[in-house]
Amino acid sequence: MGILSYFQNLTKLEKIVRHPVQIKFEEYSVAAHSWKVIQYAKVYADIEEQHGAVIDWKKLYQLASRHDYGEIFVNEFKTPKMFVSSELQSMVEKVEQAMIYNFVEEQIPATYRSIFHQQLMEVKDNSIECQIVLAADGTDHVFEAFAEFQRGNESEEYVTMYQNALITLKGIRLHCLDHFLQVILPDLLHQPIAANLDIQHLTDEALALHIV
Repeated sequence: MGILSYFQNLTKLEKIVRHPVQIKFEEYSVAAHSWKVIQYAKVYADIEEQHGAVIDWKKLYQLASRHDYGEIFVNEFKTPKMFVSSELQSMVEKVEQAMIYNFVEEQIPATYRSIFHQQLMEVKDNSIECQIVLAADGTDHVFEAFAEFQRGNESEEYVTMYQNALITLKGIRLHCLDHFLQVILPDLLHQPIAANLDIQHLTDEALALHIV
């Protein structure tokens, strides 16, 4: 089917529900999450540029737009269950990357195969573009969990996701995350939640943890 199969797979992302947990008040699709990650990444990159960073915008958009394409093959069973074990996370990522590789080899014309391998395979390095996308992904985890708290969801899965996302964000050294933690997050915490949770304590607890 060639590139047509790649295009049609995008529709599947609209139907894959993130965070398949027992208690949930809102449905979040992988496609919606990916779109928001791109928006967060753009704003974060703009902030970094204001502080003198040089951004490879093509790399940034490629990373942000494809970072969850592999969910087509493994679905969304891994989040937040994947938080339980780094070994499980590594195993799932290896399976996901192998399936993406096979998809490109079997479906994409040879002329464009190297391009799709470059764009779809997972990239994890210390580049500022990768750090920005990681920050954008974690930011959406914070907002998704907080939206559940606002609806009254007190499930441990979302508390874990919220705190783990904050721990991740605190460990990334970017100017945009200084702004997130010092300005955006406090503004968010001023919004009321229906869940019977001490959200300020949960936030302080996560941010107080030592980052190795």
